[in-house]
Amino acid sequence: MSLDETTEKPHEALSRHLADGMQAVDKLIRERMVSDSAPRIADLTAHLIGAGGKRLRPLMTLAAADLCGYEGPYAVHLAATVEFIHTATLLHDDVVDESEQRRGRPTANLLWDNKSSILVGDYLFARSFQLMVETGRLRVLDILANASATISEGEVLQLTAAKDLRTNEEVYLKIVRGKTAALFSAATQVGGVIADAPEEHEQALFDYGDALGIAFQIVDDLLDYGGNSAATGKNVGDDFRERKLTLPVIKAVAAADEEERAFWKRTIEKGDQQDGDLEEALRLLAKHGAMEATRQDALAWADKAKTALMVLPDRPVRQMLINLADYVVERVR
Repeated sequence: MSLDETTEKPHEALSRHLADGMQAVDKLIRERMVSDSAPRIADLTAHLIGAGGKRLRPLMTLAAADLCGYEGPYAVHLAATVEFIHTATLLHDDVVDESEQRRGRPTANLLWDNKSSILVGDYLFARSFQLMVETGRLRVLDILANASATISEGEVLQLTAAKDLRTNEEVYLKIVRGKTAALFSAATQVGGVIADAPEEHEQALFDYGDALGIAFQIVDDLLDYGGNSAATGKNVGDDFRERKLTLPVIKAVAAADEEERAFWKRTIEKGDQQDGDLEEALRLLAKHGAMEATRQDALAWADKAKTALMVLPDRPVRQMLINLADYVVERVR
């Protein structure tokens, strides 16, 4: 699919289709992020949640529940849970990465401090578990608790694998499944669980979220070396300057000769970057077809996401989720 500026985006179509549910999610989030004892919690959380974003994860939970015919109240609880978990991880990530901007605004840790960001992130995790329990579904608690643990594992693995040229595609995939795909897959899977969907449908929803999350992260990594800065909100080469071993670089390192490997060792492992190094990195990525190979990987994961949905009921929201998978990779087609 090809979208121009006037075409309604798939996440916008989902938001419109699920407008009542998303309004209820927003209301619940506002209610549960308040603390009478510590007003800073609401201030800090409102700053981050109020920054906008597509709200993909809660949308995916509501969409999965809708696709499985659920009409009860608890899909809203689970969508709010997913958004709280996501927000908590963003607060923690900005401290770990020493970030100063998110979605074009100063980060919470910059406006307040690191201690506040970490503690409010912990508070949101606790709130998310309260919301899970209210559904009365142990299976839901199991899925989201496991996803939370997997996210943390992925972040720690990324710390240990960062700047290490021995990091290969298998390790990269583990990191991506942790830091990005785990919450996507949990978000869709719990939508099926709350609807008492058959096991086959629950698995299909998990597979969709997993593949979509992986495609999402690969595209993000790819655009860092070839995207439009105005569209991505990042400068080309930010990952290179931060010495991140993302998929295009991993592919180029795997194909590198001795001289090229020395370049990557100097710039990524040792952090000795000089004028012209980004241009040389881009040349090496092009020489070994790393960008094109990464693009093909993203498209393949998007196809896996779409294929997973085929066993689910043929309802309007299914086509919206298929369109969403196309949209995630549209910028690299």
